[in-house]
Amino acid sequence: MSQFSLLKQQRFLPFFITQALGAFNDNLYKNFLLLIIVFSSVYSQTHSTVLVNVAAALFIFPFFLLSPIGGQLADKYEKSRLIKYLKMIEFGIMLAGAVAIYWQSIPALLIILFVMGAQSAFFGPVKFALMPQHLSSKTLLAGNALVEMGTFLAILGGTLAAGYIFSHENRVMIAAMLVVVISFTGFISSLFIPKATANNPQLKINWNPITQIIHTVRITRQNRTVYLSILAISWFWFVGATYLTQLPNFAKLLINDNPQYVTLLLTVFSVGIAFGALVCETLSGDHVELGIIPLGALGISIFGIDLYFASQHIVTHDQITMTEFLSANTRMLLDLMLLSMSGSIFVVPLNALIQQRSDMTHRAQIIAGNNVLNALFMVLSAVFSIVMLTIFNVSIPTLLLIIAIINAAVALYVFSQVQEFVLRFVIWMITRVLYRIKSTGLNNIPDTGPAVLICNHVSFVDALLIGAASRRPVRFVMDRSIANLPLAKYFFKWAKTIPICSQKASPKIYRNAFNQVEKALQDGHLVCIFPEGKITRTGALNDFKRGIEVIITRTPVPVVPMALKGIYGSIFSYQGKFSVITAIKRFRSQLEVVASTPVPPQEVTASKLQYIVQQLIITK
Repeated sequence: MSQFSLLKQQRFLPFFITQALGAFNDNLYKNFLLLIIVFSSVYSQTHSTVLVNVAAALFIFPFFLLSPIGGQLADKYEKSRLIKYLKMIEFGIMLAGAVAIYWQSIPALLIILFVMGAQSAFFGPVKFALMPQHLSSKTLLAGNALVEMGTFLAILGGTLAAGYIFSHENRVMIAAMLVVVISFTGFISSLFIPKATANNPQLKINWNPITQIIHTVRITRQNRTVYLSILAISWFWFVGATYLTQLPNFAKLLINDNPQYVTLLLTVFSVGIAFGALVCETLSGDHVELGIIPLGALGISIFGIDLYFASQHIVTHDQITMTEFLSANTRMLLDLMLLSMSGSIFVVPLNALIQQRSDMTHRAQIIAGNNVLNALFMVLSAVFSIVMLTIFNVSIPTLLLIIAIINAAVALYVFSQVQEFVLRFVIWMITRVLYRIKSTGLNNIPDTGPAVLICNHVSFVDALLIGAASRRPVRFVMDRSIANLPLAKYFFKWAKTIPICSQKASPKIYRNAFNQVEKALQDGHLVCIFPEGKITRTGALNDFKRGIEVIITRTPVPVVPMALKGIYGSIFSYQGKFSVITAIKRFRSQLEVVASTPVPPQEVTASKLQYIVQQLIITK
């Protein structure tokens, strides 16, 4: 299903419109205020600079203070009603904001900006906590991609609209009316958001912001993968805030002081973010694909480094036209767009991962913790930029180069701590690059809880193919001889595979394998075994061993029969022989992964499972 089909559905469209209009209005108001400050004859340049930074601080400070309380409210109460109340409050704020714009009272405008930040701090947790309740695991990543696209295009639109309106003769009246109309439209659209039931109605609200911040951060650390994903998202905002802040001066110092070049760079950056978000679904399929996260991190560093070198050769002069500039500086613009695209590919699956793997009873509080850390990293990005530009006197291109290099180090740290990202990347590269995988019936694999997957064993890459097709992490039971292969054994250890051998070869390893399978199932994981016990040498299905019966007797869980079709005869099977011609012919060949309905534990026998898998193989 195309991600754009979500925009035709009531479960998503009103929500999408509501959040996009909110982002547009925030940036329209904020940037119009900044323009009033900068071009005010009342303040000197020094005072204007101070006020600009005060404005930025006033908007972001409530995210530290109030996001944790907003997270509690979103966990305790029905979310669509909360959004309606918040949009109603926003409408009231914008009425006051319109009066402040009309008076052009900077103190009043700053107070309204702070209150807007407070409203946004409450809105953030409920917005992202609502999505997993309205979207299935198949559409969660697509929904996040559309929200990311809509948010950045709204940010761009609000920024550009503020500049356009400010140049108009009746700018005060137009801006005052527009912020009110947009906020009212956002309130109307919120009325159509479907209900999303409270996840923790018994929660007792802690209204002390300081103690709740500590508690919220503590909650985010309960799941290490979620916590490190939050840190990775916060790093994305560190990078993004640095670029968005420095691009105006980058354009002014290196290109031209004409504002249209600032607009051009901001547009390229924002469009890249939006397009990258849309590409995520194409790269991922119908599940949250963590394998593209390293791809995004790699792109940020590669294109960030090349942007530095491209900026050393920018072609410009006072009389250059926009067409001439675009033609002469394609490399620099492509670097900027591909860098921001990579940022989206990095952050969209991370956001979806947090929503998917957070405990439902305090999901909104975890998202609030994410917002707190995001805001902290954005402040740190400003401090870092000030230190590098003023104390160390580095140029803006050099600052961006340093950020790109640090990004590589941060990515390596995160990936070393969450090996699942690297594993999924390897699986994604092998399966998506070498093959085209068609999947059928994968909705039979439960989204939560323990289950055993069983499948025919056709090649040396069967585990990778099943791992790529599954929306959930899978632990594989693997022959000890394969699990101990040089170099590959480190990969298998990262993947937490369970080595096994015959009872005769090693009773200890044999017993330990069954104990590990039992523990994994008790912990709620998916475990995959190949009941044939060996790779087929003829393409025909071998008899299933009775080990599966032992597993289900010890831990009664559903068993999902699966079949791999089209892989026999490839270079990874016993029939295939490597040659350049064969590799070319089978490059991007189509494979099929089929899953049948789960078999209840009380009905599991090796012969029954073998029959089901055989039928899956022969069925067209």
